[in-house]
Amino acid sequence: MSRLHTDRAGPGGDRSARRVALDALRRIESDGAYANLVLGPMLVSSGLSDMDRRFVTELVYGTTRMRRACDSIVDRFVTSPPDDATRSVLRLGAYQLVFAGVPPHAAVGETVGLAPKRTRGFVNAVLRKVSRLSVAEMAWPSDGARLSYPDWMVERLRSELGDDALPALERMNEPPPVTTRADGYVQDESSQWVAAAVRVGAGERVLDVCAAPGGKATAMADAGAAATVIAADQRLGRARLVAENASALALRLPVVAADGVAPPFRAGSFDAVLLDAPCSGLGALRRRADARWRITASDITDLAELQAALLSSSAQLVAVGGRLVYSVCTLTAVESIEHPTPAGFVVDPEPPELGTWRRFEQGWRVLPQDADTDGMVLIRYRRVS
Repeated sequence: MSRLHTDRAGPGGDRSARRVALDALRRIESDGAYANLVLGPMLVSSGLSDMDRRFVTELVYGTTRMRRACDSIVDRFVTSPPDDATRSVLRLGAYQLVFAGVPPHAAVGETVGLAPKRTRGFVNAVLRKVSRLSVAEMAWPSDGARLSYPDWMVERLRSELGDDALPALERMNEPPPVTTRADGYVQDESSQWVAAAVRVGAGERVLDVCAAPGGKATAMADAGAAATVIAADQRLGRARLVAENASALALRLPVVAADGVAPPFRAGSFDAVLLDAPCSGLGALRRRADARWRITASDITDLAELQAALLSSSAQLVAVGGRLVYSVCTLTAVESIEHPTPAGFVVDPEPPELGTWRRFEQGWRVLPQDADTDGMVLIRYRRVS
């Protein structure tokens, strides 16, 4: 966990930043807003300095990510559940004190003033007790509470990864690294490895079925000399996002709004198809701070059914001799290796050209702790008939 901040001067600056963070947290916690969607516009309109914006971003993403752990810490010092508004302030304060390394006088003093007037004394007393707590010696009710994940998620990854589960969960509690491609596009390194695994060749026709926001499609378009790369996505707004990203990179990338289950392309019309399928995202949880609180165990079953339909329809678009690449940013078998090989295809046994991959049955998997990337599963097929 990063140790961030801050004993900055300025009587109002820190509190203004914390106020923006608290407003964002309340929208995420109470209104169900998505952290990545709600925070950007709030920062733009905040008038805060760049330094304060970074501080707000860490507070919002970190507190959201560590919500359950913060609650477990706070609940040691309360006898009855606080109301939602007070709970949000306590989480924000506990995150600063325990996980962000903010000095107690700043974390407590500036945060207490954000609480409802009727509970400020209570918040002050609780946060001062938290500031004196030795978390290293604290007995946690479960690994889920300590690492701040739902218990079902911890147990699911234990069943999938064994001894690698807790290191993966711990790594996904750290802020993700910022990785920039040569063309300036910011993209996680494991996603770059997936795009490279398609092996776009000169003169080929290549389709990215679920392309938004366009990272893999633009990487393939940039790498494929004289290749025609087409990007598709079901929602018009997401397809427009791909087009905008391609335009910003000055790339020729045709974009189509199309349903991947019923794609508007001729059978066998592509030399290579990439299906980066919708998934539970259990390998990319640090990138999506609130995702751990949204996804459910039943969602994984539903997503696996959608993936199977997408895999079947995508396979039909590949020409004989062509390639089908399937990837997901999750770690579960049911969303990856348990999908049957499409009819007329064989698995390509060769390891991907780039990346730190582990053999995973007929595919390849990278865990978050392997190379400080998102977790990902990749399977490559070749059409033989």
